[in-house]
Amino acid sequence: MGFVFRSRSKDEQAATPRVAASSKQPRDPQAPKGRPTPKRAVAQSQRRTVATTPANRKEAAKRAREARRADLARQREALASGDERYLPARDKGPVRRFARDFVDSRFCVAEFFLPLAVIILILSMLPSMQVKNASLLLWMGVIVMIVIDSIGIGIRLRKQLAARFPDQPRRGAVAYALMRSLQMRRLRLPKPQVKRGERP
Repeated sequence: MGFVFRSRSKDEQAATPRVAASSKQPRDPQAPKGRPTPKRAVAQSQRRTVATTPANRKEAAKRAREARRADLARQREALASGDERYLPARDKGPVRRFARDFVDSRFCVAEFFLPLAVIILILSMLPSMQVKNASLLLWMGVIVMIVIDSIGIGIRLRKQLAARFPDQPRRGAVAYALMRSLQMRRLRLPKPQVKRGERP
């Protein structure tokens, strides 16, 4: 009888520390190996990170090419729609937008340079010497008009920019506008957002 009592008391003493230890560290019944179950958002973000991490260099290069193609597609759409969020860096900002609108709101001699050059070239190929001389004079006249008109656009635009954007960098904006004036209106990118005669 005494042996039975001693064995039972020893078993109870051995079980007591285990119960105390288990009461100190409550365990989630659904968590494996005593670790708490991660929240759903944390688990999803971890899986997403693992899924988006490229497995090797070839996969990383492929994803970089796809990202560049997506960026170029957004830029093309932005150039057609005027959405400044995805425009190239050279076209972004209120200064560049005003420069574009300033040119697009008026007739520029330089925008007719290409069709006039084609006409003059055709005239210069005719056998008549008088027509050739006339084409040469016309060519010189077009060049002079483009230079005078471009100087006027540059002076007026520089004054407007200084008045409207005194605290913003304006470097390169006039040259940007003059390059745009050399293009035919319907071929300009970004597409014109103002009509002729409309104040920018």
